[in-house]
Amino acid sequence: MKTGRNDSCPCGSGQKYKKCCEGKPDTASTLRNRGLAALLLIVIAIVVVGVVIDIRNGDDDDNGAAGRVWSPEHGHFHDTGHNH
Repeated sequence: MKTGRNDSCPCGSGQKYKKCCEGKPDTASTLRNRGLAALLLIVIAIVVVGVVIDIRNGDDDDNGAAGRVWSPEHGHFHDTGHNH
């Protein structure tokens, strides 16, 4: 049953609903939204940490392959002709 604007507020304040809790965000949905935001921040932090670790270790798909050298000018690897 929905609370009417002129009914007593279900929070127990003794005031009418329209003067008390009408228009306030629902506590359950607020907590759910905060939980989802916290989860999103954790996922973003994990991704950022993974990228930083990857960059610091120099792990690219072909980086470190024998006989290949990175060309910043061309933006890709070239064979050096010294394959091991």
